[in-house]
Amino acid sequence: MRLKTILFSAAAIVATPCLALAQTAAPAPAQGGPASAPKTAPAAVEGVTVTGDNTAMRSSIDRRSYSVANDLSARTGSIADALRNIPSVEVDVQGNVSLRGDANVTILIDGKPSGMFNGDGRGDALQAMPADQIDRVEVMTNPSAAFRPDGTAGIINLVTKQTRKPGATGSLRGNASTDGRYNGGISGNYVNGKLTLSGDAGFRHEQQKAWQTIDRTTAAGTSSQDGAFENDGDMVNLRGGIDYDVTPKDRLSGEVRYRRMQFDTTGGETYETTGAFPDYTRDTDATMKRDNKGVSADWRHQFKGSEHQLTAHLEYEQTDFSRSSTAFTDYSAGADAYELFGFGADQERTNFKADYAQPNVGGGTLKTGLDFEWVKNDYDNHGSTGTSWSAQTVDPARTNRFLFDQDVYAGYITYEKAFGDFTAQGGLRAEQVQINGNQVTGGQTFENDYFKVYPSLHLGYTVDQNNTFKGSYSRRVQRPQVQDLNPYRVYQDPQNYRAGNPYLKPQVTDSFELGWQYRKGPAYYLATAYYRSSEGVVTDVVRDLGDGVLLTTRENLNKSRNGGLELVANGRLSPKITYNVSANAFWNEIDAGNLGFSGTRSATTLSGRANLNWQATPKDFFQINAFTSGKRLTAQGHREPFQMVNLGYRRKVNDKLSFVVTVQDALDSFEDKAVTDTPTLKDVTLRTANVRAVFFGFTWNFGGGKPRPEQFDFGSGAVGG
Repeated sequence: MRLKTILFSAAAIVATPCLALAQTAAPAPAQGGPASAPKTAPAAVEGVTVTGDNTAMRSSIDRRSYSVANDLSARTGSIADALRNIPSVEVDVQGNVSLRGDANVTILIDGKPSGMFNGDGRGDALQAMPADQIDRVEVMTNPSAAFRPDGTAGIINLVTKQTRKPGATGSLRGNASTDGRYNGGISGNYVNGKLTLSGDAGFRHEQQKAWQTIDRTTAAGTSSQDGAFENDGDMVNLRGGIDYDVTPKDRLSGEVRYRRMQFDTTGGETYETTGAFPDYTRDTDATMKRDNKGVSADWRHQFKGSEHQLTAHLEYEQTDFSRSSTAFTDYSAGADAYELFGFGADQERTNFKADYAQPNVGGGTLKTGLDFEWVKNDYDNHGSTGTSWSAQTVDPARTNRFLFDQDVYAGYITYEKAFGDFTAQGGLRAEQVQINGNQVTGGQTFENDYFKVYPSLHLGYTVDQNNTFKGSYSRRVQRPQVQDLNPYRVYQDPQNYRAGNPYLKPQVTDSFELGWQYRKGPAYYLATAYYRSSEGVVTDVVRDLGDGVLLTTRENLNKSRNGGLELVANGRLSPKITYNVSANAFWNEIDAGNLGFSGTRSATTLSGRANLNWQATPKDFFQINAFTSGKRLTAQGHREPFQMVNLGYRRKVNDKLSFVVTVQDALDSFEDKAVTDTPTLKDVTLRTANVRAVFFGFTWNFGGGKPRPEQFDFGSGAVGG
């Protein structure tokens, strides 16, 4: 049983009620794009100025923005829950996110990266962080060159709620489930002339039971491994911000934030085998902590016109992660083992961005900017064993330190111009990357400096007020994560080790899309054909070390190709009933011949979701949501489909107070099954958890002025183009 799996739901794995898409305001700039515009003004996004309206989905030339104002899971659930209902996005039982079948996704908060979403622990973070402060989700499957090329699948930008009414306003939230989970939070804003103060505080408690079974066949024989685990932990979110208008054209902004996640996991496992390795029972106790803190400062100067501006952003972020474990193993033959082992990771990230946008340059809009980032990582593994807890000696094979620095210096330029009904935007991003690795314990160092350019092209054609066509191309990269490069073998349990590969190369993907969009009134229909070709795909590879012990490491595949057709429809069945459905037919081909596996393998799969929303009365709102994720191909096997059904109800007492009830995973069907099938290794791993739960929650808005409508009724407003 791998330690990562011991903690595989360090946060709750909760399912979601239906997403009823509603109000969408101006998209925030994404990572590497223009720095944040003032929160009181519309934001110019790639030549399209978007202000708040009542549309369920808003699109510009390079993205789609989905409101979660009507998603009841955003009141009671986690960010992972809210993402499960967004078209193009899939979230598995461990919180791992993918876009159209590709797990190499960059996740941002208000256009900024976060250490919480880096590395193996980001699934835990997505399942632990509350979604009640997320206003909408921006999906960019083919971002322009103004954005960092990291993440071959694209970018998911989580845009938080921003309220800027004069005087003091705020909201108080609380939710609790029938199985002991609960969360709450408070948000407030104070606006007085040139000064705006804002703050958020949130708390989330999760507890859950999880089970795992592993059936494995190797050259040493067959084995079975069964485990049961209990997870219990808390998540704290704190944020404070200030905006000050120095002049009518200059705004200074600052923000401080702190996030803490801490979980305890206890478990018991039974291991039985026909091979030479002895049977055993194993009791484990693990504690995981992740602290993320940051401070940032922004300056914006606005020239004539809202789109002509210069912005600068400076940010420093620190993430501290630790995981400590104890294990007692009772072997059927030989001496019992008492183990202490752990892992620590510290990261410091500094980012400076400067962006300039000028309209009316040759009839189009010019944007250019610089983006510099410096990241330092310090990884520390430690372990000891003994015949008792008091007789521990350091195990050199489990003690290791790894240092890794990555600096990226980038510049970009984009130009967008309309030619009647036809719009074109071209862009180019250039990046110099400097990497230094130091395997301190093993005395192994390596460097990797390279220069690459990343072009992008977006085209749009408006047939009439209802029909538009879009085409796009972008080149993107997936750089190996720090632990992907560390060659040290990390002990996870007696049957499993994990190691990185310092010779990994970045994965480079060329992505093409062609889409059609029809919008009329509150209805819209989307059809997007896409194709991606990737070189050097980074993938997990499992190898048998003997006696049924496995080593999981990372390798570059020769190449991978995938493509498909995505369909999305949103509309109204009656004055009180609306729907949102999407489907994705996906084809994937993997060439793993360079790794000694059987040539080229391919598979076709289908995933989809359906949401039904009923505004029974002006105060009563019901939701039902169902989704399924299709079979996913891996280098050595596949992952089985998974599905879930969720229910939700909201009672609006008045404009300030509402109550919510959600039923998550109503059919108790959520599970994750991974299959490895090679000539030398057969492995079936099944993970389940008590996902099903009933949540009761409330939201109370306080302060001056009427709160922003939650848009639970889809009746008003025509959909913009």
